[in-house]
Amino acid sequence: MAALLLASAGKHFREPGFYRDVVPGYLCRQDPEPGQANTGPENTRDGAHQDTPAQHPLAVLSRDEWIAVSGLLELAAAVGILLPPTRKLTATALTAMFTAFLAGHVDALVRAYGPHGTPLRRKIHSARLPLQAPLIVWAWSLRRPAGPGQGSGIRP
Repeated sequence: MAALLLASAGKHFREPGFYRDVVPGYLCRQDPEPGQANTGPENTRDGAHQDTPAQHPLAVLSRDEWIAVSGLLELAAAVGILLPPTRKLTATALTAMFTAFLAGHVDALVRAYGPHGTPLRRKIHSARLPLQAPLIVWAWSLRRPAGPGQGSGIRP
């Protein structure tokens, strides 16, 4: 699991585009485009709201920032899973993280089958979603301490 997490964490920074589709849009802060004025009410002459989409309360980071944060979390989990004192807590947090990632994979699959989806994205996201289940089970199984002959590398 640690090797998988390290590889995935590295990919978050080498190829962030691989993860763009699985960050749900409602989590992403809508920053104004460079050179575009902020159209919030504080920037209008009479303080009236303009037609700007309301942001979800969880939209605190941009899509790229979410990708970087999740890469850092995976890096931390890779280390935490290897350290016996933090293994159980890390495995529990990792199970929660993989479970939370389900929302992004479902959202990506729904969008892949939407009007702007492509056959390639449908295939990719149809394969990625079911892979979360074994990851969740595997992470949960790591809550048990590794005993002799159970992954500790020490034989009786």
